Amino acid sequence: MPGLAAKPIVDILVGVDDLEAEAVYVPAIEGLGVQLRSRDRDHRYFRPFSGRPRDVHVHVCTADSDWERPHLVFRDYLRRNPEARSRYVAVKQAAAARWRYDRVAYTESKTAIIAALTAEAETAGGRG
Repeated sequence: MPGLAAKPIVDILVGVDDLEAEAVYVPAIEGLGVQLRSRDRDHRYFRPFSGRPRDVHVHVCTADSDWERPHLVFRDYLRRNPEARSRYVAVKQAAAARWRYDRVAYTESKTAIIAALTAEAETAGGRG
């Protein structure tokens, strides 16, 4: 996304018809060089196999689900709103400086701005 400082990892979101039907999608995704690392009720998470560069994360959820929607709303809002994007970048840069060696703390420190911007996006009309 232009103007968005980011780590050199691409996050990919895949929507499927049936999240529980792992036999349908897991082999194809793992065939791309990433492995299923975690699962919860709403989503599956894949990252590269050990020894490979960690340059991609793949998130799989049910298409049009309550898990998918806020992620897409947030993305779309940042794409169309330079001021929101700048606010997010400022928080990300501060978090990266403070939590350089603690990925969990870095991620958690962005939670409030992501929630605030997602709420703004919903007020502004969601994904449109």
